[in-house]
Amino acid sequence: MADDCLFCRIVRKEIPAKLVAEDEHSLAFRDINPQAPVHVLVIPKEHVPSLDQASDPAMLGRLSLMAAEIARREGINGDGYRTVVNTNSAAGQTVFHIHLHLLGGRAMHWPPG
Repeated sequence: MADDCLFCRIVRKEIPAKLVAEDEHSLAFRDINPQAPVHVLVIPKEHVPSLDQASDPAMLGRLSLMAAEIARREGINGDGYRTVVNTNSAAGQTVFHIHLHLLGGRAMHWPPG
């Protein structure tokens, strides 16, 4: 873990977050600036700066499967939901710890922006 990384600090419980799910590898919590009625961030507990630096297919799969489980629990799976991984600054990544956005509870438009 990185000492100064916001999400690593959430993993270490140094900063409070509204937790939605947690297992030995991953953590999910509500976004503090939600862009949809359901907006959850799913992160690995291991510090990986972005998708560019990811090398573990199992970690990426775990994030997606946790997001799908949360979507079912939140009741947004029937109508649909979106998962997004922003990679680097031009794509909108502001916290450099890989994270998957789970968005749902409203219609999603294309292109996203």
